[in-house]
Amino acid sequence: MSATTDALSNAPAVVLRGGTVLTMDGQHTVLSGGDVLVVGDKIEAIGHNLPVPEGTVEIDASGGIVMPGMIDTHRHMWQTAMRGYGADWTLTQYFVWYYLEWGKSFRPQDVYSGNLLSAIEAVDAGVTTSVDWSHGLQSTDHADAALDALEEIPGRFVLAYGNIQQGPWEWSTAPEFRDFVQRRIHGSSDLIGFQLAFDVTGDPAFPEKAAFESARELGVNVNTHAGVWAITKDESINLMYENGFMTPGQIYVHSTTLGPESYQKIAATGGFASVSTESESSAGQGYPPTWQLRKYGVPVTLSMDTSVWWSADLFSAMRSTLNADRVRVHMAAHEKGDTVINHPLRAETVVEWATIGGAKALGMDDKVGSIEVGKQADIVLIKNDRSPAMFPILNPYGHVVFQATRGDVHTVLVDGKVLKHDGLLVGAADKVGKAREAVGQTVDHLMQALGDEKWVNGMNPELAPDELFDNPYQYSDHEIGGAEAHEE
Repeated sequence: MSATTDALSNAPAVVLRGGTVLTMDGQHTVLSGGDVLVVGDKIEAIGHNLPVPEGTVEIDASGGIVMPGMIDTHRHMWQTAMRGYGADWTLTQYFVWYYLEWGKSFRPQDVYSGNLLSAIEAVDAGVTTSVDWSHGLQSTDHADAALDALEEIPGRFVLAYGNIQQGPWEWSTAPEFRDFVQRRIHGSSDLIGFQLAFDVTGDPAFPEKAAFESARELGVNVNTHAGVWAITKDESINLMYENGFMTPGQIYVHSTTLGPESYQKIAATGGFASVSTESESSAGQGYPPTWQLRKYGVPVTLSMDTSVWWSADLFSAMRSTLNADRVRVHMAAHEKGDTVINHPLRAETVVEWATIGGAKALGMDDKVGSIEVGKQADIVLIKNDRSPAMFPILNPYGHVVFQATRGDVHTVLVDGKVLKHDGLLVGAADKVGKAREAVGQTVDHLMQALGDEKWVNGMNPELAPDELFDNPYQYSDHEIGGAEAHEE
């Protein structure tokens, strides 16, 4: 390690000096040429020309933007070992590959490799909190492997436990699942959170009730895919609502194709939406719904879904979300012969969704999501003196959304610990090498399991006549869609 890296790793305090500070506090205070002092794991002071304790490491933030760490409320981290493999997939092809065919071929070490790579990537991209929507946990051995990887990287993570190969009413009530929670979750690090991750198929018998009861007994929230075209519909929302399981802090992923009453129920019960705009735009869950969520007062958070298509880059999430919302507003106006004079959705709001909005959804807003004295120091400095796109910084919110990229993430702190500085991960060279080796073994295993022809065909789906795909949840016999669900 260099002397600078040693100093960062062992510093009792760190101060970021002279940056444009986007606090994302209740007033969205913006401090030009401001300092942020971190002592231990907390934010000690915010202001100008701050006095600092002896031994404080100073980071020059001038010409940069200091903001809270970004928060991803839904990402299938275990699939990162297959990065980009499904670039040309539709949602149906994703379901077939993972749910019906090859997802069950993932061993515990393959879940570990995907999570390790995804966790490193998150920190590198300035995403300081990530929800691992971990529905590849076919056994508690897989769950142990997933959590081992998350604990190895000193970011902030939430393990959302799921299993697409078994009904949630089965795995969530199994003794081995309860044993896992007792062994690994109770008394775990403050950097690790826990949720249950499963979907509600709409079966009138509501077998998922047992899983909701398990979540209630454990005192954790449920993170569920809702409003996915022809898969999880208003019937799913109604079952949750009628049975009293739409509770504050529950996260509804995508929420693209719901009716007015469903959006009203989410808002009224204190729920949050997790919007994955790149996924919804490409895979087919439905048109990115922020224009609807704003209308009904549903709080919005952002997420990246899965690196089998995309990455852990919330800059692209912010940009694509703002664009998709504005496209919808413009087109609605044009259909009536009108012109949009003012944008109802601003860059400032999208930055809020990517930071304090995610913290609120996870019940962490008393700790993270904004730069305020006393909060945990999850902080990102966006600065790149080598980039012609990083000056001038005139509209800092617009700059974050439309100008900056993951390559401009200069410094990342989580819980006061510097994990990235001057564009390089601190002390992570061995972790990147370890992840590269582990992922290589996973890819070799899957290539061997599929064989050359199926491996190549999986990346290059045949252009064939469209076929309806009713139910990816093979643990249930309930018929979800049918031809009428696919009619426009």
